[in-house]
Amino acid sequence: MSARLVAWLMAGAMTVYLVFAVWRAALLIGDGEPVPVLLGVAVLALPLLGLWVLWRELSFGFATQRLGRELGALGGLPVDDLPRTPSGRVDKAAADARFGVYAEEVQADPDSWQAWYRLGIGYDDARDRKRARSAMRTAIRLHDHPTPRP
Repeated sequence: MSARLVAWLMAGAMTVYLVFAVWRAALLIGDGEPVPVLLGVAVLALPLLGLWVLWRELSFGFATQRLGRELGALGGLPVDDLPRTPSGRVDKAAADARFGVYAEEVQADPDSWQAWYRLGIGYDDARDRKRARSAMRTAIRLHDHPTPRP
């Protein structure tokens, strides 16, 4: 199952959950007694927090997809030719070797969103998801708000 399909399924499940949570919160708040009202507010706060997290994740996904399409149109996407393990994962040693190339690109031009995007791919291939997401966020920021060059 693709990550995109999983994201949409999760968004659908979250929507169903939100409808039921808001309905239950309205019932509790409508009771008028202090304890049910407080519970109703708490029941309402958690889904709103979940909705905010879902929005951030979907926005991040759409932004990285948009940048990937743009970089692909420019011919700047890395070729997916790294060797793979029998399970289909990228070979870690090969990913680590290629990662150095992407890191050097960022050091040479730290204001290039394209270099940061490739670095994010390099981190992801090397199985470092936290840094991959951070590099992608930097790429999005640089793309959407470029720093003026002298």
